[in-house]
Amino acid sequence: MSDQVGHEVLAKVRELLPVLRDRAQEAEDLRRVPEESVKSLQEIGFFKLLQPVRHGGAEAHPLTFYTAVKLIASACGSTGWVASVLGVHPWHVGLFADRAQQDVWADDRDTRISSSYAPVGRATPVDGGFRFTGRWSFSSGCDHATWVLLGGLVMGEDGKPVDFRTFLLPIADYRIDDVWDTVGLRGTGSNDIVVEDVFVPEHRTLSMGHTAKCVCPGQEVNTGPLFRMPYGTVHPYAITAPMIGMALGAYEAHVGATRDRIRASYLGEKSSEDPFAQVRIASAANDIDAAWLQLERNVTEEMALAETRTRIPVELRLRARRDQVCGSARAVAAIDRLFESAGGKAIGTGQRIPRFWRDAHAARVHAANDPERALVLYGKGELGIPVRDGLF
Repeated sequence: MSDQVGHEVLAKVRELLPVLRDRAQEAEDLRRVPEESVKSLQEIGFFKLLQPVRHGGAEAHPLTFYTAVKLIASACGSTGWVASVLGVHPWHVGLFADRAQQDVWADDRDTRISSSYAPVGRATPVDGGFRFTGRWSFSSGCDHATWVLLGGLVMGEDGKPVDFRTFLLPIADYRIDDVWDTVGLRGTGSNDIVVEDVFVPEHRTLSMGHTAKCVCPGQEVNTGPLFRMPYGTVHPYAITAPMIGMALGAYEAHVGATRDRIRASYLGEKSSEDPFAQVRIASAANDIDAAWLQLERNVTEEMALAETRTRIPVELRLRARRDQVCGSARAVAAIDRLFESAGGKAIGTGQRIPRFWRDAHAARVHAANDPERALVLYGKGELGIPVRDGLF
């Protein structure tokens, strides 16, 4: 694990922010992150932060990764979202069998992987693997990837599912349907993936039962603490981190505009002198800080346990999941306050605050942000009701 590499990547991310900010409208117009932005993130080593060292990655502390994501999303929500999604997948591939990792990285250590984890695919066991078919939506950044991680149910002889697995496929085995046309996260290119009866070898599949228990075949070769972290923390926080970044970007834009804004409807009063505007700014800052500090606490505590090979207790994993969904909600609430306080100019096309507002609300509907499903698990744990190990 290289902290030095992580610090260097963070410094280079900060240098990129003005450029990414200037390209935010271009991303919306293209309905995908510009190639130049993805290339820049690749060149500074961002996509390798969570990649195994043995495959040219940094195996950095996950908090370094989330910090980089937050910064990128503060400049452009869509770019931050795609960076986070594509950037977390090397960690997931690191949990697969060594042979699958070799398939992905043996010839190109810069290989990028997209995903769509909903178990809409259907897999039928055959000799050596599975026949696999399905159509998946919302594969963010898929145009910048040459492999994909897809969720699917393994069907038994009676036609009923017997397992939920993630299937790893090269681009030759799927096609991308360009269907992405949305009001928020418009620049993420989250198009559909279509697979038509292809063979997936056994080694390129991973049961969600293994990831839930934090016991995966990839840990035999990737022995560092990063790969002992729970899937139910690492992946959901890859959704919340860019949302906190969007809130931070909206906050910075709002504070900057408020310093100079004159409110014509209030007899020329300066917005900066309006106590109600000041309260909204303070409240938004509180929500952003609370969301980030809880993320920081949970990831740091889990990683510390992983470093000592101590089992991460269910109680901590449930708390991390609780704070993740609440952190997403706080980010959206902060942006809502700022949007409502920004005045008529906030609704102009191409303005930063409404773009962050649209992106955050689009991000809010991601399955990882379903508060009831996450919070009910936490409540059960607190009440002493047994909670089965799952993808908290």
